[in-house]
Amino acid sequence: PACPSMRNTDFLHEKIRSDQNMQKDAATLYKLIVLYMLYKVDFPLTNSQISEFILDQGYTNYFSLQTAINELIESDMIRVENIRNSSLYHLESAGVEAIEMFEDRISDGIKQDIMTYFENNKYHLRNEVEITADYYPSKKEEYFVDCKIKEKGNVLLELKLNVLSKEQA
Repeated sequence: PACPSMRNTDFLHEKIRSDQNMQKDAATLYKLIVLYMLYKVDFPLTNSQISEFILDQGYTNYFSLQTAINELIESDMIRVENIRNSSLYHLESAGVEAIEMFEDRISDGIKQDIMTYFENNKYHLRNEVEITADYYPSKKEEYFVDCKIKEKGNVLLELKLNVLSKEQA
């Protein structure tokens, strides 16, 4: 018969393997939640919008979420577009394939939380992405202002102005 300390060692190794698998499963779930969120809207979401939902729900911490997002970018499942101080995330075809294949790994409760979040915030979420205003220095003490209203990625209205001060911009 094996000595008790050997059995304890085997038990500890099994527990460590189990904990590692649980961490992998959790990381996969975070990625699937991000993919599902992007799959369910017809406009990009910002990092802060995704983070707000996932962190407010208490699904994970900020660092685990950012790791999941970066791994999705590295695997070409999502694409990031940096505009001003925001990162906009777009779902890529590999991400669509992944979420269509593994959507069933997200619980109905989490899916319902996401849909409720979108129903309560969709107008705000879309406007945050679709209405932009930027300004740039053009000449000495003058600024160029560029305002855009977009719908589904198409520019509906663009207004370009030259103004005399940063305050006006």
